[in-house]
Amino acid sequence: MGFPGIWMTESESMVYRVVPKCACSTIGQIMYYSDHGAFFDGDIHDAESGLHKWAQEASQGPISRNVTEHRSYAFTCVRNPYARILSSFFDKICGMQRNGKRYRGNLVPMLVANYGVEVGGEDGKQDFDQIRSFRRFLLFARDTIRWRKPMDPDIHWSSMSGHIGTFIRNGGTYDDIFWTERFDDGMAKVLAATRTPKPVDLKAIPRFNESEGHGPKRAHPVQAYFDDLSMHLVYEIYKRDFELFKYDVQDPSNKMPVGEIDLDEVHAKLGD
Repeated sequence: MGFPGIWMTESESMVYRVVPKCACSTIGQIMYYSDHGAFFDGDIHDAESGLHKWAQEASQGPISRNVTEHRSYAFTCVRNPYARILSSFFDKICGMQRNGKRYRGNLVPMLVANYGVEVGGEDGKQDFDQIRSFRRFLLFARDTIRWRKPMDPDIHWSSMSGHIGTFIRNGGTYDDIFWTERFDDGMAKVLAATRTPKPVDLKAIPRFNESEGHGPKRAHPVQAYFDDLSMHLVYEIYKRDFELFKYDVQDPSNKMPVGEIDLDEVHAKLGD
């Protein structure tokens, strides 16, 4: 199976397992900058050079050798599951994508027809009941993850532990997993543990939120979107994420972790 979702600097200073909706654009740009002293001009997901990616055939050999021999510092980044699934809804379901079209073609029309989801009209700019619509999307997300119907789960709302586990099961070892909510601390630790060709001043790095502006603005605080039923659904979907990455399942308003991530536990539970 190899190492899907892995990005590595060309200098092989660091290896990163991409987890969608968890600061991956900013991390990718920091990696690119640490090799080249400049940011990639555009969305880092579109870069076809300057950064090794498993999706590029020429990168697979260098990544495989590096990861299996654990030559470089390997890390990933996680996010509160409540905030992550909400972000996926506003970006991928309600928002227009970079190509000016809806995400995945007929996905949104199917959600409108079969689940009663509203997305703010053709352009996503009309008012709609965000809370009701999100809760209906959540039922769809649960169906895709639990029963793989009416489609396989999309990478943007499939579990973080699912993404992170492929790296471990195929022979990789993480040196660190940090939280989006404490991004500066986590990324500073990565940079302190690596030797990069170009120095990186973390305080001067902008945040590359490539999904910003794609969809309507969130009209309510995170906790307003989750009643008892939707909290139960989120726990059903992301139980392992809450437990391994130490987020508060009881309180959607608390985005911060409530414990320390145990890397040994993560490797043991996701490596089976």
